[in-house]
Amino acid sequence: MANAPVQRMSQLMAKTLRDDPADAEVLSHKLLVRAGYVRRTAAGIWSWLPLGKKVLSNVERIVREEMDAIGAQEVLLPALLPREPYEATGRWDEYGAELFRLNDRKGGDYLLGPTHEEIFTLLVKDQCSSYKDLPVILYQIQTKFRDEARPRAGILRGREFQMKDSYSFDTEDEGLVQSYALHREAYKRIFERLGLDYRIVAATAGAMGGSKSEEFLAPAEAGEDTFADCPNCDFAANTEAISYELQPVDGSAVAAAEEIPTPDTPTIETLAASLGVPASATLKNLLVKVDGEIVAVGVPGDREVDMGKVEEHFAPAVVEMVTEADFAERADLVRGYVGPQGLEKVTYIADPRVAPGTAWITGANKEGMHAKNVVAGRDFEVSEYVDVVVVQEGDPCPKCGTGLKLDRAIEIGHIFQLGRKYADALKLDVLGQNGKPVRVTMGSYGIGVSRAVAALAEQSADDKGLCWPAEVAPADVHVVAAGKALQTELALDVSEQLRAAGLRVLVDDRAGVSPGVKFTDAELIGVPKILVAGRRSAEGVLELKDRRTGEREELPVAEAIARLTA
Repeated sequence: MANAPVQRMSQLMAKTLRDDPADAEVLSHKLLVRAGYVRRTAAGIWSWLPLGKKVLSNVERIVREEMDAIGAQEVLLPALLPREPYEATGRWDEYGAELFRLNDRKGGDYLLGPTHEEIFTLLVKDQCSSYKDLPVILYQIQTKFRDEARPRAGILRGREFQMKDSYSFDTEDEGLVQSYALHREAYKRIFERLGLDYRIVAATAGAMGGSKSEEFLAPAEAGEDTFADCPNCDFAANTEAISYELQPVDGSAVAAAEEIPTPDTPTIETLAASLGVPASATLKNLLVKVDGEIVAVGVPGDREVDMGKVEEHFAPAVVEMVTEADFAERADLVRGYVGPQGLEKVTYIADPRVAPGTAWITGANKEGMHAKNVVAGRDFEVSEYVDVVVVQEGDPCPKCGTGLKLDRAIEIGHIFQLGRKYADALKLDVLGQNGKPVRVTMGSYGIGVSRAVAALAEQSADDKGLCWPAEVAPADVHVVAAGKALQTELALDVSEQLRAAGLRVLVDDRAGVSPGVKFTDAELIGVPKILVAGRRSAEGVLELKDRRTGEREELPVAEAIARLTA
């Protein structure tokens, strides 16, 4: 990028806006549009304008350099993919409505790739036949597609986005661990170079499958992920991945279960108020349908069910809430008064807090009736224990017991030890040292390249606009000509000198634009250094401003250039 031509704003295809877009909800959406970095094409689909493309390319460059540094090889696979490989792994159906499916003119089934595990697996199957060909790490930086139900927050959650996805292939599990560790360290270097504040947290594998999985999260108010951090130990996890050990208690001294009249108490709140007990003493039983079959989910009455965890547990089955029609068909299910004892033809799962021996007040499966002293393991059985409650601030750390802290964050990277899920489905073998086939083990590693741009905007912006870290900024210095011909001439001359010294330069040489508007735009655009040819231009003196700190100083031209090129 050294010695790139000076970018003159009089020729730049980017219009800044004074007001936030009407549909913008988060800071990055507002500022990236206002500063002329991106423009909306359709819901969840964005065009990158010249300044935005420069930032995006800088993020790609950093990612590419660090991937190359661990020996990864870059390829480029198609975005339009055949159905068959994804059907073989089950993901044609598992992805559900988020998968863009289409047909060619002959009726053939295709998809727009959300991730490329299957296609990379087939590529290695075609190219690698011996253990001598492995290990290998392949990656690409490419456009991905997901049919988001509610695309929002600008480029944070789009239906089309830029992603770096890489894949490791090893013959032994120990090799997978090493490949995973290589990526983990590379990701740390990438996000540090990008200037992002990030956390590494335990995560769920989701539709990707596999065993170990970690997320790289950028704390931000606009984040859609919630993560828990322990202030006392090194535990950190996405709340979706937090699990607790089942801890049975001795319930032998609890009296026999007893039904009690509780008219007009169909909710936990009304029940607790009527009986004068805390909601935590009651048992909430949420009914859902899993592929049409009714399942009851039991949690303490003072906790909410995390439907994302329920859906994750039963994936790829479809999970829906029960309806009035479902209650009408099942006379044994009484809305507002369901209890686990005596339920028939209903699978009962529960949170570990509903451990064997714990006693509850719960529905008696009769209108206006509840039961007390209902003991788990004595009066009802739990088919399976699953962590399904919404994690709350102050919940005990699973590792040390200290109260957890919660924060919002943007997922910027995710790494997986996939194991042999895809190799088994697509029969990826190589000949081992003994001449016998060896099943290959895989890892998958993603970075949201376009999302990283939004995360940077969220974390680094201030009340004046964007404020890019130096490595990703669209220019090293933003030169502002504050109006008159002499000032414009000096600004252009200085810009050329800076360019010749190897800096990337954006110069505001627009005629007919007031100095105030130019200064406002310079702060909105967010280049790290702003150099102003202003009132002392005739003396050969410029004003150098640090965009982040706001510090200013007046310097002779030669000294200003020397300072910027040091």
